Amino acid sequence: MTSAAFRPLVDDLRQIFADRLDAIVAYGWQRQGPRPVLALVRTLEADDLDACARRLRGWRKAGLATPLILSTTDFQRSLDAFPIEYGDIIASHELLEGRNPFEGLSIRPEDLRRACEVQVKSHLLHVREDYIEAEGRLPEIEELVRESAPGFVALLRQLARLGGAVAETPSGIAHFAHERMGLDREVLDDLMALTNGDVTTVDAVRLFPKYLKNIERLADAVDRWRTA
Repeated sequence: MTSAAFRPLVDDLRQIFADRLDAIVAYGWQRQGPRPVLALVRTLEADDLDACARRLRGWRKAGLATPLILSTTDFQRSLDAFPIEYGDIIASHELLEGRNPFEGLSIRPEDLRRACEVQVKSHLLHVREDYIEAEGRLPEIEELVRESAPGFVALLRQLARLGGAVAETPSGIAHFAHERMGLDREVLDDLMALTNGDVTTVDAVRLFPKYLKNIERLADAVDRWRTA
């Protein structure tokens, strides 16, 4: 989605917040669906939310996602609470309005490592639980692998950033995970294919045992990870 496509949203937010609007950015790595937008403002009141709600149908008609609206101060003070989410925004943003709001901001490595540990261990717990609930039904196991693969790949992208690697392409992420954490390269390539929507070349059911083993291996690696 080009910057021009965001114009209806940018114009509306400029009208609502006027001189309280600090910046608007589009962000995210996904290639399908409307790209999300973050608006940073100096103050945010209930009347502002009402004004946004009145414009929601117009944004949807234009194919735009509902914007995430935060005060600039709240964003800056919450980097330690949401290091993965806000780190992604900082790393993938496109400035649509205002000045670069992220200049001088960075995610602390120890905050990102801790958040990655929470995510990978949560991912592991949910995959195990969902497998049990599938009761051996192959279609549900297949769905489990396909639906959980993107989250696993997104986590690997965060760890690549934590490790200082330039790894935003699927092959780059897979190479990092294989070399740095010893994950199975064939399994990684299959997960990348599923994440990219290729459901015809990967046998998700047969992949599950190796997939689970690699999640466990990743959880152990993140637990042992030490930041400088």
